[in-house]
Amino acid sequence: MAPIEQNSLKRRTVGLTGVDHDKVQPGYTVFAPLSSDGRVYLINNDGETIREWHLPYRPGRHARFLSNGNLAFNGALPTGPHLFLMWEKYRGGAMLQVDPVQGKIVRSHYDPLAHHDAHHLDDGSILYTTVEPLSKADGEQIQGGVTGSEASDDKIVYSDVINQVDSNNNVIWTWRAFDHLDKSDFALQPHYPREHWPLINTVYPLKDGNVLASLRSVSAVIIIEKSTGKVIWHLDRNTVAQQHNPTELDNGNLLLFDNGAFRTDESVNFSRVIEVDRATKKVVWQYKDRQPEFFFTPFMGSAQKLPNGNVLINEAAFGRIFEVTVDGTLVFEYINPYFTQYRVPELLPAFPHESNALFRAYKYTKDQLPWLNENNHKEGKVIVRVELE
Repeated sequence: MAPIEQNSLKRRTVGLTGVDHDKVQPGYTVFAPLSSDGRVYLINNDGETIREWHLPYRPGRHARFLSNGNLAFNGALPTGPHLFLMWEKYRGGAMLQVDPVQGKIVRSHYDPLAHHDAHHLDDGSILYTTVEPLSKADGEQIQGGVTGSEASDDKIVYSDVINQVDSNNNVIWTWRAFDHLDKSDFALQPHYPREHWPLINTVYPLKDGNVLASLRSVSAVIIIEKSTGKVIWHLDRNTVAQQHNPTELDNGNLLLFDNGAFRTDESVNFSRVIEVDRATKKVVWQYKDRQPEFFFTPFMGSAQKLPNGNVLINEAAFGRIFEVTVDGTLVFEYINPYFTQYRVPELLPAFPHESNALFRAYKYTKDQLPWLNENNHKEGKVIVRVELE
């Protein structure tokens, strides 16, 4: 008898588990396995990989397509400052825009202190998250978290900064969390280390020109007034818990992935996707599993509203991408079959086993990918290798 597969996810099943072609949104889904050496995959609704890009950096979180059809990729620079253990897992540094057919890098920006999220805007600018070390005195003002868990022997607290650079990579706007967040209202939750505050995992440009941000370690979503830097809207831990990926819907409401590891007034861990009315801050729609604890990722995750009204969801820690209708009917499910080990020496002692985790997944219609020639797939998937400039 063959030995038992020791990876629980592989043992259960991988790849496409089911699709309802009558109800699923037609299109193609892109994702970048976090522990890979820089692979990005595009699949169709049958779970077939039809495109594969090999980037020069491992994912510094995710990939997405832009309105001009180019592939935007946040990569982790191979060298950079080692701030603390988890920094090695979620740092980025290389913000690339790639011609998806030729594999040529057509736009790049580098910041070794960047992490999690970056948005390439239509005017050529990039809005992204980075960090700065606080002085000892300023670090002591940060409230909450695990006592004595600051970074390094110097007991440093790293604080988030949001930058926007123009098409020539000149900084044209900066927002410092330390300057604009109330230290009492935005205290770290008790379970989190004090090495990084408030841990911004999403920065999103709103249609009105202001900036939406998700603060994981304090369980908050905020809107920043671009002209003043003031926080003009705040959703707190009474509604969200370690959330990710808030986005603006056409009706002005916000859609976000609510992780739920330490949810207020709940003893059972479960994740959900919620739509929040910005005016009332009330949840007006949500998706959670019929048996709630069956859908749960303690970290990462994404949700995307699709043109037909469905929602694409990424249960990140387990590489599960699925699509649901407004009434919660499952119409597509795919388990990322690409398992790899981190090749980062600092991470191997803490994360020695292979993983299929994904930070985000995005789905696009054929019209949004004008370069796509699906006929090429008849002879096998197309692999595009991306070289440094």
